[in-house]
Amino acid sequence: MKGGVADLFERPSAGTRALLVHAGVRGEDPERAAEEFVELVRATGADPAELVVAAPRRRDPRYFVGAGKAEELRARVETDAIELVIFNHRLTPAQERNLEALLKCRVLDRIGLILDIFARRASTFEGRLQVELAQLRHLSTRLVRGWTHLERQRGGIGLRGPGETQLETDRRLVGKRIERIGRQLDAVERRRAVNRRPRRRTGVPVVSLVGYTNAGKSTLFNRLTGAGVHAADQLFATLDPTLRRMPLPGGSSLVLVDTVGFVADLPHELVAAFRATLEETRQADLLLHVIDASGPDGRERAERVNEVLAGIDAGHLPQIEIMNKVDRRAGPAPGVERDDTGAVRRVWLSARTGEGIEALSAALGERFETTGPSRELRLPPGSGRMRARLYETGAVLGERPCDDGGSIVEVRIADRDLVRLKADAGRTGSNQAASRRPRGEAR
Repeated sequence: MKGGVADLFERPSAGTRALLVHAGVRGEDPERAAEEFVELVRATGADPAELVVAAPRRRDPRYFVGAGKAEELRARVETDAIELVIFNHRLTPAQERNLEALLKCRVLDRIGLILDIFARRASTFEGRLQVELAQLRHLSTRLVRGWTHLERQRGGIGLRGPGETQLETDRRLVGKRIERIGRQLDAVERRRAVNRRPRRRTGVPVVSLVGYTNAGKSTLFNRLTGAGVHAADQLFATLDPTLRRMPLPGGSSLVLVDTVGFVADLPHELVAAFRATLEETRQADLLLHVIDASGPDGRERAERVNEVLAGIDAGHLPQIEIMNKVDRRAGPAPGVERDDTGAVRRVWLSARTGEGIEALSAALGERFETTGPSRELRLPPGSGRMRARLYETGAVLGERPCDDGGSIVEVRIADRDLVRLKADAGRTGSNQAASRRPRGEAR
């Protein structure tokens, strides 16, 4: 657009002194929403100088807020030496460019804010790939006229004529990088699927911890499994999924999964990029929905989590609500709450102090523990595969050797699971025997 505002404006570099803008939504608690917004901003390392709250109204297509409020923001930016303006809402690329042209400083929306937090928290190779993919997808819609030099053609000897503009070059490079990261994450997803197969074959139940960010999932995970997963009183402390075996009362066990926390208006770019991570949640047999019982908006945040679960096709999975942080409020004592049928519906506990952990462990044992008395199985020599499968499921209660080299194993396992394990061990043994046949031997 020749002669337009975008041609006269070079996108500025961002600082840390930030002006926050929150336009309320009807039906929400404005104080709590603004408080979470400030926490998100501080998680990026920015310095919140001031919070401006705009009344709920129809969104302006040019500046998101009305022209009068936009002029007010411009005056505050000039007066208070603001280097960055952050909106607690999703802005269109055009709104973001128009605001930067008016305010003469960098403008960031809620999506860019959350992406920046994820970029700071990502520590593993997979986590960094996922965050970079989400950032590139977000950036690809904001290249147009973000900087004036992008519209210029490259010149020089051999490059004159209908050359490629810098904008077109950047688009092409971003597209290639997105494709490359996508292939790498596809490989990660296939690797996770391969690792999941033994658990499925042996019937080991998988339980996934889900919940709003900073609800205490990682602290609970460490308490239940003894793992050393990083846990902190901050937003999105955990990004990468961690799996650990958790023993159950009676000798069996399950696999517990700690996953990334959710937040209101979680960017679609992040959900798409973290599909391999979220697959662990979709494949779970049970969800432990961790809720901060000490906050006034715990139920509202739980509903937001359920919306995200429905969006990733995990809304149908059975849940047990974990009302965490009971040590911070006066309310129900640690323990189990059941529904009309007698099934465990909710567990009140404190992951930090350990109160109620035994009640949760008993509830999980009640759900997954095999009922009925134990039995003895005689395993002949050479049945190491079957023996290994029994130990993988956590069904073995005891074992003693026999004179012929075999063993007698005391187990507690359902009949259907035992049949499946025998069939699986038989198939594996046949495949191994076939691979050991001399070349040319008849099959």
